[in-house]
Amino acid sequence: MHSSEYLHGIRLFNRAAFFEAHEALEDVWRAAPESEKKFLQGLIQIAVGLHHYGTGNLVGARSLLGRAARNLARYPENFGGIQLTQLLNCLAEWQQALADNKPVPPFPKLDMEST
Repeated sequence: MHSSEYLHGIRLFNRAAFFEAHEALEDVWRAAPESEKKFLQGLIQIAVGLHHYGTGNLVGARSLLGRAARNLARYPENFGGIQLTQLLNCLAEWQQALADNKPVPPFPKLDMEST
């Protein structure tokens, strides 16, 4: 799963280029085996949700971040090289901030496991 396209999508995400990250990861998702599709869909949903947040679509942001968390929660820690517990905790903070109409935390990062 550490293809150059996948890693490119991760780098775009971590630079907060969420629309571009979504596009790059969608290409990876199309070619992925079935066992990886929901994981990639979750990452794409985070990217699109944060893009929606950036354009002022808070309803879309809340919806997509919630769906992303549900998709990613089924995978083990470090699936796809991503530290999922940390990412899911950040998503929970975002969801709570959006639900309470409070300032959001910093953008999540897709932290790769150290090898």
